[in-house]
Amino acid sequence: MTSVYATGTADSHSASEVGSPAVRRLGLSDYEPVWRQMQAHTEHRSGPGDDAIWLLEHRPVFTQGMNGKPEHLLAPGDIPVVEVDRGGQVTYHGPGQLVAYLMLDLRARNLGIRGLVELLEQSVIDWLGSQGISAHARRDAPGVYVDGAKIAALGLRVRRGCSYHGLSFNVDMDLEPFSRINPCGYAGMDVTQLRDLGVAGSVETVAQDWLPALLARLEQQKPG
Repeated sequence: MTSVYATGTADSHSASEVGSPAVRRLGLSDYEPVWRQMQAHTEHRSGPGDDAIWLLEHRPVFTQGMNGKPEHLLAPGDIPVVEVDRGGQVTYHGPGQLVAYLMLDLRARNLGIRGLVELLEQSVIDWLGSQGISAHARRDAPGVYVDGAKIAALGLRVRRGCSYHGLSFNVDMDLEPFSRINPCGYAGMDVTQLRDLGVAGSVETVAQDWLPALLARLEQQKPG
């Protein structure tokens, strides 16, 4: 199984006063500046009060995770490749794809790494179900799938007990760049998107509709 998370050292934090994460909408953004901002946020945060969710789209980029292998980059062409500090292997980000970055104090939220992966997957599955689409997760290849085709991918980093990176969700985008890689390290993996499943909407409207499903799942994990 491909690991979608990478870990660092952990410090102790109080699990008290866990509130809803602050939500930021960043629009269409270059990858590397946002990645550096995530790292800085995680490095300088002081506790669960600094939890945040960033919602955005990226300009075209391939990102190669810490488990990535060069042979899975088949023909990137003119699309830049960035080697990053998340788990997992290579994936593609581009306009028309919703990206959600989650900077969460996992221990304060009573979450393990695997629990966060499952929470993210289930939030997408819940929302797709509300649109009449049956979706599922795979233990051997984390993400969300519809009829065997991947619609959402995950990759996480945990540092000092806090997560960053997150999830990408294909909405209405050019899927051709996925043919230039083995998505998430799997040769021949099919990918799909909401538009091809008959669900119309922009990244902004899908983010607005899906976010309550994610926040509801996070609320269920808060310490009693």
